Amino acid sequence: MKKLLLIIATIFLIISCSSPQNIAKDANNQTSMKPEKNDDGEWDLDVIDTQYDYFLNAIAKPMSFYSEEYLKSRNTFLVNEWNSYYYSGRYRNIIESSIDYDPNEKYGLKFEYKLYQVFAYVQWKYGLKLQGLSMTEVR
Repeated sequence: MKKLLLIIATIFLIISCSSPQNIAKDANNQTSMKPEKNDDGEWDLDVIDTQYDYFLNAIAKPMSFYSEEYLKSRNTFLVNEWNSYYYSGRYRNIIESSIDYDPNEKYGLKFEYKLYQVFAYVQWKYGLKLQGLSMTEVR
């Protein structure tokens, strides 16, 4: 009986700690990250990983290194690759949701940079080789 209560309590804890704010269910009842605008009306991306901030400040190339057009073209390719891995079930331990990204939307340089660096970060931290990204993209 104690084990059952512990399992139920753990499930409730996991459910209560999850943040559905930027996650939606797609037609196949799978999770998807949806970009959202912040209070200033700008697109924003929050990454909840303490090492990501370290990566951005110490390892990633600065935002001034890239143009918005370059980042948009890379992100379009990388999001497609990421989503194909997600829907095929590859790398389940790393890729936990798809990304709802519209290449026709003007997200802005800051958002495009942060999204691009998410892919670079995943490659740096987990060794996941994405074809649209090379390790020369990080310092």
